Amino acid sequence: MRRHPGAPFLLAASLLGLLAPWASGTAASFERTEHREPCAAYNELRSPFFGDLHVHTSLSFDANALGVRNLPADAYRFARGEPLGLQPYAAGGQPRRTVRLSRPLDFAAVTDHAELLGELHLCQTPGSPAYDSLVCTTYRRWPLLTYFFVASRMLSIAGPERYSFCGEEGVGCREAGVGPWQIIRDAAEQAYDRTSACTFTSFVAYEWSGGPGGYMTHRNVIFADERAPRLPVSFLDASDGDKLWTRLEEECEREGCRFVTIPHNTNLSGGLLFESAANDAFDAASARRRARHEPLLEVLQHKGDSECRATAADELCNFEKLPFARMEEQPFPFRWQPPGALTFARDILSEGLRIQRRIGVNPYEMGVIAATDTHLAAAGLADESGYPGHGAGGDVTRHEIPLVPDSLAFNPGGLAVLWAEENSRDALFAAIRRREAYGTSGPRMLVRFFGGWTYPSDICASTDLVERGYRDGVPMGGSLGAATGGAAPVFIVSAMQDAGTGEQPGTPLERVQIVKLWVEGDEAREKTYDVALAAGAEGAPDPETCAEPAAHGAASLCTAWRDPDFDGSEPALYYARVVERPSCRWSARVCEDNGVRCKDGSSVPRELAYCCDGSAPRLIRERAWTSPIFFSPAS
Repeated sequence: MRRHPGAPFLLAASLLGLLAPWASGTAASFERTEHREPCAAYNELRSPFFGDLHVHTSLSFDANALGVRNLPADAYRFARGEPLGLQPYAAGGQPRRTVRLSRPLDFAAVTDHAELLGELHLCQTPGSPAYDSLVCTTYRRWPLLTYFFVASRMLSIAGPERYSFCGEEGVGCREAGVGPWQIIRDAAEQAYDRTSACTFTSFVAYEWSGGPGGYMTHRNVIFADERAPRLPVSFLDASDGDKLWTRLEEECEREGCRFVTIPHNTNLSGGLLFESAANDAFDAASARRRARHEPLLEVLQHKGDSECRATAADELCNFEKLPFARMEEQPFPFRWQPPGALTFARDILSEGLRIQRRIGVNPYEMGVIAATDTHLAAAGLADESGYPGHGAGGDVTRHEIPLVPDSLAFNPGGLAVLWAEENSRDALFAAIRRREAYGTSGPRMLVRFFGGWTYPSDICASTDLVERGYRDGVPMGGSLGAATGGAAPVFIVSAMQDAGTGEQPGTPLERVQIVKLWVEGDEAREKTYDVALAAGAEGAPDPETCAEPAAHGAASLCTAWRDPDFDGSEPALYYARVVERPSCRWSARVCEDNGVRCKDGSSVPRELAYCCDGSAPRLIRERAWTSPIFFSPAS
């Protein structure tokens, strides 16, 4: 365990090799399918690209009901660094505030809900068959009231239903969705930088939003390029994951498109996204199909953390946990309710290992990312400071209590990071496919994670760490073959703190951990190892004022760690968790920004009582999670 002696090294290593492959003769490791200018910046050792693959705009029914009027083009402009006005509830008027990213994103995808895409368009189009219907008239007058009514219809235990104005088999509403879907596709195309500068990549995408019984079985569907189905396949067209993949396979065979799906909010899924009762039906072919179509899992967004269930055994699992199992059960103040099976990533990944042990294929061989799930078109707005709320689930707190921008149970969400040779659709989609990805809770830490059998213990001091990481092993998301000669695998984790900006400096790192999941017999096991610790990491901000303590923590941490408990006969996986020193949560920053001093109780507004009564967390430990590296025994 050691602090990285050469703090600038990781950044330098990640940027080495910036050269054009068509000039050097170096072949790209991904297939080039696009008609576009080649990227001038190309890195054989891959660079980190930060983005958000979960963004809603006014074309989503729930966002529209909240008064959001920003369109997909606005979301992409914001992602590229332009300011964005946030509209108030109630149509018209001036934006209640303007926000801007501290740093532009490298990529993004607008993922408006496929469900009700056509219905919303009809309700807003005078002369349409639906315009004068009771539903549409009510929506235009009382949008939030109608949102909850429509949501309950979509989340019916008996299954979702279309309205009568949609016509036979819902054809009218499906066809009405063509126009909004084209707006989404056109915005992605216009935002994509096809010049050699390659400053920004956008993906054609949408959200498939299943809701059986009020639980979320939601997935974002990301297409590799501009080719996509004529209409998105919604939950009303395909009521589960298998049906969704079948329809997308059929559509993409006709249209020549390629896709992946990314599940999210497993913490609110009731286990239905990865229902264990269905796992006995897996055979090798169906397991491979699922793993191929679903290479990533969204581990954090503003509706909570989905990494692991809160336990005393791993205190860092007590992070941004929602105190309810379904959105309509939102209690306050915080009251923890135990989740069901397969609602957190660790449970799901462990179940995949158990299935692999039985049939030889892991259907849940997934990497991880994070996202915002903003419903304000504010792509990538994941900072704790100045958090404006993201408005999911019809939350109206930010309108009723202006001092508090969002439900205290929510958070700003996070970012996805992809390691790729260049910032193009081909390169980034290939990174998604091979799972060379990680997620952060907002900060832009730089994290490398490699696994192999022969890395030396002093590799962190090497100037060619990254090159040797690839050459002698696999990166995050990769798979290690069977052990040779009884050796245990070695894992390299190298991390640098977020460099921050002049106005908002980054926070030093506190520790690096490796989480191991494996099976013994048919029992899932897990263990968390501290593999690198920063000196003086015990300090924390003043919880009342958010004032920072004397400098402590590390700008970078690096270690080469060998599993001391390795058993080469059982499947296993390993992922890294990089943790910053404690900092103030957004809700605590609201208290500070409003001058709350708890010793003078008479001066505390009713809306800000949480600042003093302990009902909401004050401090958090921001973090990054890497995609796992998987180990499979020879059998």
